[in-house]
Amino acid sequence: MRVSAADVIRQVLTENEIEFTESSPGVFSADLPGERKLKTTVSLTVGAQSVQVHAFVARHPDENHAAVYRWMLEKNLKMYGVAFAVDHLGDIHLDGRVPLHSITPTEVDRLLGAVLEYSDSSFNTILELGFASSIRKEYDWRISRGESTRNLDAFKGWLEPQ
Repeated sequence: MRVSAADVIRQVLTENEIEFTESSPGVFSADLPGERKLKTTVSLTVGAQSVQVHAFVARHPDENHAAVYRWMLEKNLKMYGVAFAVDHLGDIHLDGRVPLHSITPTEVDRLLGAVLEYSDSSFNTILELGFASSIRKEYDWRISRGESTRNLDAFKGWLEPQ
């Protein structure tokens, strides 16, 4: 079963032209391109009973921790295959486990799509909730120096004076 699941994952990554590494048999790492979060690195690890799916989303929030964690927990109620989690440092990840017998090309594609969708669509909300002060400081600093604020366009609604 272990070799079969690894073969399926390898096949899906290859067919979808997703660059990946396989650091040891059944241990995959791939970069999924996004729009808000430019890249999400996902790892898929084939174990004896299941495949573990893991992806880093954002570092430990600077502020407003309770609101960030509450938002993630509420979001978890609507998610497929993976859920938000925090590690011992407070960094935010997506994590899940899927039984080996569920690993088909369709399921691997669905899992990769879920990781990309949840990481990408949640990124700006996590930044707004957990890093607002830092984003505001960066914006004000760029304005004061006459520098571009283009990479902060996603936050214009609450950054610019009304």
